[in-house]
Amino acid sequence: MEFVLIAAVAFVASGLTLYSGFGLGTLLLPAFALFLPPPAAVAATAVVHLLNNVFKAALVGRQAHWGTVLRFGLPAVPAAILGGWLLGRLGTAPAFSWAIGGREFSPTAAGVVVGLLMILFAVLELQPWFQRLSAPPRLLPVGGVASGFFGGLTGQQGALRSMFLLKTGLDPARFIATGVVLAVLVDLARLPVYAAALSRGALVLTGREAGLLAVGTGAAFLGAWLGARYIRKTSLQGLRLIVAVLMIGIGAALAVGVIGA
Repeated sequence: MEFVLIAAVAFVASGLTLYSGFGLGTLLLPAFALFLPPPAAVAATAVVHLLNNVFKAALVGRQAHWGTVLRFGLPAVPAAILGGWLLGRLGTAPAFSWAIGGREFSPTAAGVVVGLLMILFAVLELQPWFQRLSAPPRLLPVGGVASGFFGGLTGQQGALRSMFLLKTGLDPARFIATGVVLAVLVDLARLPVYAAALSRGALVLTGREAGLLAVGTGAAFLGAWLGARYIRKTSLQGLRLIVAVLMIGIGAALAVGVIGA
């Protein structure tokens, strides 16, 4: 069942993310978090996210605005490394324990942080004022730092990136292409940090988790390929609401240790 769910979420999310206001990571992280510890869920999401964005960059990357890529991306890279390092340092040690009905729960520090930030970003995504929020172009480096750091820590980078790119005056094609290239840069920066955490045991990758990763990657590729050909931008408010509710529920479960142990 877990393989079917990951494949379905990756396929649908990848097909929609080229046109929607939220990204593949936003949709896929909650699904991975149901079956993997929080650091492993973030790392698995990052792998699928990177491979999917490399594929999309091959389709649209030539239209990216490279001045914006440099102003936003150069600060984002070290910030993503810092966020990924912090996630690895949080590790899988219990932050606290509590019990109810004879069952004991011990959420990890990573689970608490990732869970609470998932709730925060989900609540913000539901706010009309946040969806309209944009920042002046002079703050692009600040946006790079914020988007890179939270991308490294939780994988949630798309909303912040869009907020800072909206006022750049880029036409839709360049806006999409620039966002894709920036996502690739952040993913390339954070994945070696996750790999280092994996090598020292702060992250653990079993055969089952590798299988989920492979299934998610393949489904995301297929979704992106079909989405680039057949899907047109539509109103996705209903889907946005479903995803936000899912993120709030799973984020709360991570924060209290009900899942992700």
